[in-house]
Amino acid sequence: MAVSSQPILLRPRRFGDPRGWFMETYSEAAALAAGIDVRFVQDNQSFSATEGTIRGLHFQRPPHAQAKLVRCVKGSIMDYAVDVRCGSPTYGQYVAAKLTADGGEQLFVPVGFAHGFITLEPNVEIAYKVSGIYAPNCDGGIVWNDPTISIEWPLPASGAVLSDKDKVLPTLAEFDSPFEYDGRPLEPLPAS
Repeated sequence: MAVSSQPILLRPRRFGDPRGWFMETYSEAAALAAGIDVRFVQDNQSFSATEGTIRGLHFQRPPHAQAKLVRCVKGSIMDYAVDVRCGSPTYGQYVAAKLTADGGEQLFVPVGFAHGFITLEPNVEIAYKVSGIYAPNCDGGIVWNDPTISIEWPLPASGAVLSDKDKVLPTLAEFDSPFEYDGRPLEPLPAS
């Protein structure tokens, strides 16, 4: 199996009965079967109080680069993975997926992709696995509204809610990518 180098949308199966439902949120065997061949070392969770909160576009540089497996545990988001692999013919292009607590969808974001999301409602919680520990000296990102990437964020009338850090991230043109292209251009996610 090839190393996981493409974003992958997962839809884990839910088993329901009159009480509710049960779902395996992570299975190494199921991940391998889907093409996700990474070892996750840490789980993270974030809460966003306001609709229109944007977190991203983030990554960690080598030697502490991180792949992520993202899911929404309360509410809904639009989740994005942007190709930032040097030399990729799809450099600066992205895929997007709506992740909802009700649907249980998950987006795998491999190393070499910047990750970001926008909350589609108030009081949203995200849980995600990462393949590397947090290393502040390797922390990086691309500004959310980069004109080259041109993400069409579904902004509410009130506009975007951003951290001070995310407001001043560099543009793609100012970014010198440390991520290597592996010969596989970004592929679209499967239709719902």
